[in-house]
Amino acid sequence: MTQDIHHHQFVFWIWIQTGGYSLLEIVCDMSWRRTTTGDKAFSSLLRDDSLEDVESWWFLPYDQLNLAFLEGKESYGIILIESEKQGKRRPYHKQKLSFLLSNLRHFALEVQAANIPLLHLTTTEHYDEALNGILQEIGTINMFKPAERELRMTLKPMIDEGLISIHDHPGWLTPQEWFTSTVGTEPPFRMDRFYRNVRKKTGWLMEDDAPYGGKFSHDGDNRHPWKGEHIPPSAPVYEIDSIDKEVISLVNTIYAEHPGDARLDHLPTSSSDHEQALEFTTSILEHFGQYEDAMTKQSRGLFHSRLASSMNLHRIMPQHVVNLVLAADIPLNSKEGFLRQMIWREYVHHIHDITDGFRTIDVKKTKPKSRQANWTNAPSSDEESHPNHLNQTRSLPMAYWGEKSGLDCLDWAVESVMDEAWTHHIPRLMVLSNLAQLLDIEPRELTDWFHAGFVDAFDWVVEPNVLGMGTFSLGDAMMTKPYISGTPYIKKMGDFCSSCQFHPTKTCPISSMYWAYFERHKASFKGNHRLAMTLRTLEKRDPEKKRKDAETFAWVSTTLADGQSLHEQTRF
Repeated sequence: MTQDIHHHQFVFWIWIQTGGYSLLEIVCDMSWRRTTTGDKAFSSLLRDDSLEDVESWWFLPYDQLNLAFLEGKESYGIILIESEKQGKRRPYHKQKLSFLLSNLRHFALEVQAANIPLLHLTTTEHYDEALNGILQEIGTINMFKPAERELRMTLKPMIDEGLISIHDHPGWLTPQEWFTSTVGTEPPFRMDRFYRNVRKKTGWLMEDDAPYGGKFSHDGDNRHPWKGEHIPPSAPVYEIDSIDKEVISLVNTIYAEHPGDARLDHLPTSSSDHEQALEFTTSILEHFGQYEDAMTKQSRGLFHSRLASSMNLHRIMPQHVVNLVLAADIPLNSKEGFLRQMIWREYVHHIHDITDGFRTIDVKKTKPKSRQANWTNAPSSDEESHPNHLNQTRSLPMAYWGEKSGLDCLDWAVESVMDEAWTHHIPRLMVLSNLAQLLDIEPRELTDWFHAGFVDAFDWVVEPNVLGMGTFSLGDAMMTKPYISGTPYIKKMGDFCSSCQFHPTKTCPISSMYWAYFERHKASFKGNHRLAMTLRTLEKRDPEKKRKDAETFAWVSTTLADGQSLHEQTRF
């Protein structure tokens, strides 16, 4: 049967005593529906499963799309929900929305193929509205602890009332105790202690108690620029099926005002697509380590796997990826470098969870004056004050939404995001976050942009990576110093300077902005031993150069704030 309506009507009979009893009939519109068989690409493949003879129902949200979550359990059914309002909380990239929705629908069909009863619901509201609507039919709903704080808060009233029973999330590689026993529950948090603990407890790349190669980290071997050696493979291309096409059309209609194009040819959605993604990963592992930090306009991904989006939905289980990497016949620096990225993923999850999304950290916080990602349906948490150690308050310029800045490195990175909803971690950190820091962009607004624009961004990963590492808004809670650079690093690790209108040593404004940044914030960095040499160099810097640094910062920030492109001749 096809249900073309978007609302169910329920009749409630209320007894009202007025000297006797009378009946009042109230018809309520409920903005959710159950999807059964129909004549559309997805609905035509669904069957109308009976809700009877199911001992337990499990709600698997958008980032728990793997039957491995329910291994060992018997007589269960699965609930999947599409929430329109969730997609409208922020200006999420159309590709991100398409990726999430198509994966959910493909997974729904995989559930049915495994002969598991399925309840597929759609709602114009949030998940709690749909779940409340089916409680009378199925009773208590089971759920694995949501990874995203935002989803936990949406469902908190139902959890507190016992309507949803929460279970341990089986998709993480490490229990929280491994983190707290070595790092603790209060900042400063440091990755090295946690990393070593995980290696020792799992035996990954260990021989007895000693790491392979005599040291835990081979990061020093993973910082080579790419100069054309070892031609990078082409990024995977996936076949677009009828479900993908239907999702693309839906996203273009319902989320028409969102940025980007709703394309899926470069994103895996079906189970066979994700197998193809794993095959691609195997093919690039040999050279991953050497060029882990490299950037080039000739290849957006170089030798990066692009697996984060699949793992964050758990279409591919992280443990499976670890096993694949450990078994691969590849150089140790590639193997250890990839493994370190996997453990970093665990590390930021634990920090976010323990600190309640940094709400428990004692750090200067401010409420952003304006937030371009603050849409009508934004969560109430968006109205809170957010970490802002350096009191950076400028708004994100439109250059981050696709307007040309005139800086080739920034424009290339933004183009990658607008086109593919993705770049690898070095453009994220050393171009996009770096330049935002040098411009004194409000950290929360930058975080919103990453959250909205990147296909693999969820609150538990994007907030630690941007607030903690990318912007230094948490102070030394996660990092001992800010990750910023002038022109030399960008020139060394990328090839943008050769095509940029600015000369890297004569006219590029980034180095001047770097010194202006330290001049503005030097009081906040006083006593930081990691920055002692930088601050001494700053102190000795010629006053005339400092004046020009400040002028350059003012020129760049004002020009970009006005939505204009930088032109060499207007300043130099």
